[in-house]
Formats: sequence, structure tokens, C-alpha cells
Amino acid sequence: MKRLGFLVLAMASLSGAPKPAPAANLTVVLEAEIVTLDPHFIGAYITRTFGYAVFDTLFAPDSNFNYRPQMVESHTVSPDGLTWTFTLRDGLLFHDGSPVTSADVVASLQRWASRAALGGRLMAATASLEAVDAKTFRLVLKEPYGLVIETLGTMASPTPFIMPERLARTPGTERITEIVGSGPFVYSRADHRPGDRMLLRRNARYVPRSEPADFLAGGKRVTIDALDIRVVPDAGTAAAALQSGEIDYMQYAPFDLLPQFERNRRITVQNFTGPQMFTGHFRLNHAAAPFDDPAIRAVLLRLVDQNEVMQGFGLDQRYSRSCPAFFTCGGPNESDVGVSALANPSIEAARTALRATRYNNEPIVLMVASDLEAARVSTEILADRMRRAGFNVDAQVTDWATLLARRTRRDGWHAYGVHALNVDLGSPLTNSVINFNCQDTGTVGFMCSRPMNELFDAFARAPSAEARRVIAGQIQGIVYGQGMAVPWGQFAQPAAYRATLRNLIPSAIPLFWNVEKP
Repeated sequence: MKRLGFLVLAMASLSGAPKPAPAANLTVVLEAEIVTLDPHFIGAYITRTFGYAVFDTLFAPDSNFNYRPQMVESHTVSPDGLTWTFTLRDGLLFHDGSPVTSADVVASLQRWASRAALGGRLMAATASLEAVDAKTFRLVLKEPYGLVIETLGTMASPTPFIMPERLARTPGTERITEIVGSGPFVYSRADHRPGDRMLLRRNARYVPRSEPADFLAGGKRVTIDALDIRVVPDAGTAAAALQSGEIDYMQYAPFDLLPQFERNRRITVQNFTGPQMFTGHFRLNHAAAPFDDPAIRAVLLRLVDQNEVMQGFGLDQRYSRSCPAFFTCGGPNESDVGVSALANPSIEAARTALRATRYNNEPIVLMVASDLEAARVSTEILADRMRRAGFNVDAQVTDWATLLARRTRRDGWHAYGVHALNVDLGSPLTNSVINFNCQDTGTVGFMCSRPMNELFDAFARAPSAEARRVIAGQIQGIVYGQGMAVPWGQFAQPAAYRATLRNLIPSAIPLFWNVEKP
């Protein structure tokens, strides 16, 4: 009866929209409503998803995370590694019909860098960035920088999407009010009804690369007429709509419905592994006593049982795993440095470790996000284990928006659970848990390690992937040695879609070029 109710709600929700979309439209429900359309302004994942549909990037990773040219046709590097010259490929047009020029690229990169930590780091190493002619731009570095291509092609959010110079001149502190990209789909305000739906139409003038599509790289060939993005906040309602055929794709399949979807031959469950999984962390407030003491924070490393957290979600080993590596398991910077601190977690071991600290029964405030399942379940499990280990726990339930506001304060809270995509967490320079180190922001709990900042700089200058992996291990050693943050598991958020769809690109970031709908 509950599922029948969801189905009725789904039909009612979707029937209130305009006339049914033609068969060549793909109807999807994403993780949330797309509210912020400026792809540089915010790091929200849903804005990044919108960005990849409407805008384009200079380089992009393929499924093996090799960075390949996208808007760029070719580039050269001087023998000393300081001068990089890039040439744009032919056929690049913005949605307003104007050609994409190197001046657009320069202005876009400068605006993006004012909002993105990784971009700011590249600009700090840059002597000049200028347009040479309409199709050529040049980057001159002050010193060798080992991640030029990876930075220009990063998928970390906010992402370096290219927009017209006239829009990119908008200060990064202000949102652009006109959405004009050069990507495979076109946004029109007339096709957008906030709270209901957004229609992104196929860009008929888009010239894809000649190579086959491969994750974010290759030819972005769109075979559908439009992408019909519906706003359906309730996951059960969206799941019922998928099963009835009202929608074609659901970004986050509810964990409790995965067995039901897997038995339904009309639905395909899209699982993710390695870099496309999520990793959860408990973020700790280093400014609030007693968690200003690293010895007390480090007790949590002995306490958190990742397998228990994953079981709390009801996930089996197909969709989850324990992972001691701070920069994710299966990624290029996986390391075992310092992971012994996480080995064999137990209540007794944590209790013994806590007794050896100066902890004096001070209340520990855990913020529990009621509207995010993974954050809620993980923090509830942490609260129980902390109490059993001897902590005086005050678990305060709140919604995610309130939690985000509270975490900017230096007092009144000690820890909360959150998760992020491994593609963002896999590098020290894009890992949202630590990349605001020594900056006065509550985003990561006011942590500060000066040696870690020096290692960030060394990581950016490192000449090879192996050298970067070694440095990442050194950073991981500091994180665990200082009890800076505590991982609680690695898991997939599977997508689900109608089995009749063909050639949907396997991606935790929803991508809708290449997909075919019969």
C-alpha cells in the first residue's frame, strides 16, 4: 500500500506538468533541484551536473582518468616546462551563435580560479595567462607546476567551464544572470519552471570530437531532442515513477529498494566502483574543546567500525567496502601510511585510549542531519559507540541546511558526518576535508597544520604521479597522526534507469550525451 501511495503521488506530480514529452525526450530525476546555474559560483554537485550538460571544458578525464583534449585541439610545452601554448579546435560556438575565442577561455579561467582552490593554486604559480590570437592562448608559469593539464581538465567542483568573456567578467562573488555555454545541451529560461522542471534542448550546432565518447572525454553526440529534468523531492515517489515508466532515469536509487529494482527486468541498476564511489568522513571541530586536543580526536580512529556503518545502511559488499586510505581506495594516491591507527576498531580499545587522555566528561555535540540518510545513519552509529566508549554525547538532530550554517561557528558543535565523491577526495588539492587547511572557515572544522600546507605545494610541483603518491602518503600520515578527520566507509550511490535505454555512460556524475532512447 505504501508503494501504491508513492505511485499515485508520482502520477499526480508528473501529470501536473505540460503535455507529455515526446518519446525522443529523456525524463530524469536528479539528486536535487538545480537551483544555482552559475557553474563557477558554488561547488554543489548538482550545479556541476548542470555544468557538464550546458558548458564545455578544455580537457576532460576518460574512464581510466587519463586527461584528454576536449575544447583544445593541441598544445605545446617549452623545454623548461614554463610556457604552455594551447590551440582551440575548430567548430566551437556558444549557444548565442558567437565563436569561442581564447579571450573567452582566459576570462573564464580567471573567474573560475577566484572560486576554486585548485584554480587559485595554479594562478599563484602563473606569471601570465593571455590570448595570443582568436584560437591560441598562452600560460607562462613562474616555476614548474606538475598538474597543468589535470587542473585545466579537473572535474572537481567548481569545474573550469568556459563561458563568453562578457559573462566571465562578472566578479566571482556575483552570480551570472545569463546562462550561455558551448556544450551539447542548451539552457533557456523559458523552459525552466523552478520547483517543477527544467528542459535542456539538444544543441544542434554542437560539433563533437571525432573520438568515441569515453566518460567525460571524447565525442559528445546527443541523440535525444531534450533532457527533461523533473523535480521530485521524495525518493519513494521518484522510484514509483521509474517503475511505472513515468521517468527514464533516477540518479540516486534508494538503498532499501535496490533488491526490488534488481528483480525488475524493466530496470537496470548502475553500480559504481573506485573513483566513482563516495567516501564518508566525520568532520571534527578542532577549535572547540575538548576536540582541540589531537589525542582526544584520535580516539575516534580506534572507535569507528566502517563495516558496521555500511551494514547500518543495509548495503552489501557489491555496493560498499571499508577503506583505510584517506585519499580513497582504488585511486592514484592510495596509501597505507598511518592506517594502523584505524586497524581493529573496538569499543574497548577506544575506552582504553580515552582514559589515557585529559578528557574530563565534557559534552560532545554531534550534529545529526535528519534529511541526509548516509549522514544521519553514520552519525547515529558514531553517537552510540562514543557513549559506550565513555564519551558524554549530546546528539542534536537538525536539517542539513541548518547544519551547514552551524558548522561555520567555532563553538557549539564537535562533529558531524558527511560524504563526497572519490573523484574529488582522491587528491590532496581537491579533497574537501583538508584543502581549506589553516583557513578560517568552518567547512572543515578550523584545522591547521603548517607542514601539510608545505606538502600541498610540493604535491603541485611534483613531476610524476609516483612522486605525488608519496607526498599524499605523507599528508595522510599527518591527518591520521593528528586525528584531523575519521573515514567511515566507501560506498556507491547506484543510479537506476529504464532497461530500454542504450549506451548510457557509466558515471556517478549523470551524463546524457551518447544515450539512446528507442
